[in-house]
Amino acid sequence: MQLKSDPPRPPSPEDVSFDLDAVLGSVVALRANVPEDAMTASILGTERAGHGVAINDSGLVLTIGYLVTEAESVWLVDNENTTVPAYVVAYDQETGFGLVQALQRLPVAGLPLGSSDSLARGDLVVFAGHGGASQAVAAEVVLKREFAGYWEYLLDEAIFTAPAHPNWGGAAVIGRDGTLRGIGSLLVQHVRGDEEAFNANMVVPVDLLKPILDELLTYGRQNKPGRPWLGMMTTEYDGHLVVAGVTKGGPAETAGVETGDIVIEVNGETVSGLAAMFRRVWRLGDAGVSVPLTIYRSDSTRELVIESVSRDQRLKRPSLH
Repeated sequence: MQLKSDPPRPPSPEDVSFDLDAVLGSVVALRANVPEDAMTASILGTERAGHGVAINDSGLVLTIGYLVTEAESVWLVDNENTTVPAYVVAYDQETGFGLVQALQRLPVAGLPLGSSDSLARGDLVVFAGHGGASQAVAAEVVLKREFAGYWEYLLDEAIFTAPAHPNWGGAAVIGRDGTLRGIGSLLVQHVRGDEEAFNANMVVPVDLLKPILDELLTYGRQNKPGRPWLGMMTTEYDGHLVVAGVTKGGPAETAGVETGDIVIEVNGETVSGLAAMFRRVWRLGDAGVSVPLTIYRSDSTRELVIESVSRDQRLKRPSLH
């Protein structure tokens, strides 16, 4: 296989120890339609497209959740251009995984779940979108580390692979043994040491799915209270935590948070990074807890209290079509 500095190239049968065409046949295309009045429509759009991977022989497909959040219709397409309708089974806020179930027979084999924890820097993987080897990239694991997303999302250890796949959403990251190791989530720019910046894909590790899969299939979510959600998009900029936007009608906007505010403290504790801020908020309790913030605005500090909610309460529920 290639190194991260090389141009992306498709994998070849010599790169792996499994039947490449057969395994890549488990990756399907996914299209979803979302109502215009959905909370996520203005950010993620009403027509979404990406990939998913069958994880059993009965048409259960694992994907990245933002493709199917609030979807009212979902379609799956295999490598033989068989198109079947599907419905959203679950979307997990914490991991970012989504699960959909084909409503008609989906003639693809399920891909076994492997171990993402066993992946190490330098390990070789196949980053596969729908469409066979021509839509896959031979890649390597370049890093495993914490990842914090401005949309109130945190992974203790995400996987980063390169060269980057240009169509990453919901794509399968497959180990050399032919097992599923993760699901593609983002394209990021990565810098390590004195190296030049290069593009990489952020991958959600499949090990995060295993302990919650039964709950997702039963309840459509993890069977526990949700984390407190603020509806506040925050970024790290020049050493500060800057509010880049607030959800219209969300808890942060209601509390008076404005774009451009700088977050200094959560409940009286100084926070210096996005991950630290999220963890401090989540330690206060479950969704519904009051979240005191100290912010800096217009040359002065202000004390605000955000009455958090569960993000699930603001999302349209999946509908069966």
